[in-house]
Amino acid sequence: MPEANPAHTPRTADAPVTVLSAKPVVLPAPGRGEDLRVRVSAPATGGDLPVLVFSHGFGWSMDGYAPLTDFWAAHGFVVVQPTHLDSRTLALPADDPRTPHIWRIRIEDLKRVLDGLDVLEAAVPGLAGRLDRDRVAVAGHSWGAQTASTLLGARVLGPDGVPGEDLSDARVKAGVLLALTGLGDDLTPFAAEHFPFMRPSFDTMTTPALIVAGDSDRSPLSTRGPDWFTDPYTHSPGSKTLLTLFGAEHSLGGIPGYEAAETTDESPERVALLQRLTTAYLRDALHLDDTGWKAAATELEEAPHPLGELRSK
Repeated sequence: MPEANPAHTPRTADAPVTVLSAKPVVLPAPGRGEDLRVRVSAPATGGDLPVLVFSHGFGWSMDGYAPLTDFWAAHGFVVVQPTHLDSRTLALPADDPRTPHIWRIRIEDLKRVLDGLDVLEAAVPGLAGRLDRDRVAVAGHSWGAQTASTLLGARVLGPDGVPGEDLSDARVKAGVLLALTGLGDDLTPFAAEHFPFMRPSFDTMTTPALIVAGDSDRSPLSTRGPDWFTDPYTHSPGSKTLLTLFGAEHSLGGIPGYEAAETTDESPERVALLQRLTTAYLRDALHLDDTGWKAAATELEEAPHPLGELRSK
């Protein structure tokens, strides 16, 4: 294995490095029903590596989303992917008593990862001492984006319309929220009955975030159109950026995997854009690079046939 370089080594979008990955790394999880299993991917060299915890969409696992997670790891991030209880790999019965609480257990999974960084560091040969624990971000897709958003300050409204517990985490400095669902007032009757946790309040989601929405993402859970997915940007305070992808459906071009059944809008070009922009955004938000994000945003704006558009506040 290559020797770790203790010096901070900036990574750019055109300089991928060799990645080491370990799975499953097991974090004890008393009361969860079974321990939490995660995948850890990290650059083989370099130090002061930022940590990015990724929450998968419904049914997926630590093995999904390679188009993004592999790219992030190859460009300087230690990427941690927990397998949540809704994963098809676990085959939890619908009548399992944990099922109504999975949304909350998912949040606890992400916090457990942050609490267990020592264990994760030790699981990958040569990774010890190379993490920058002051530069931590979260990301997620679909249900995973909702899970990640709570660590950024989003809350779930109760039946009385009052925001529930504050589950934000001060260790998290930035987020990337991909296809995050909008306000609960716009749920279909079926969704309102079966997914009562899908009533977010973004009023206190103050942590900086990049929110990505597809302008062709029509959810069967909402009575609205694709603009539903822009609610997290519209209704949250603080530093936020919205990336609207033209022609993108819920898989945003294929981020769960190019050949996945969920990918109804396969577009390697769209995924490549997401790779570049999310990496540049995170490096900027975590104060690792003060030029890459501006350059990437300008490149998108000046493209003769842009794949999307950016708005910031």
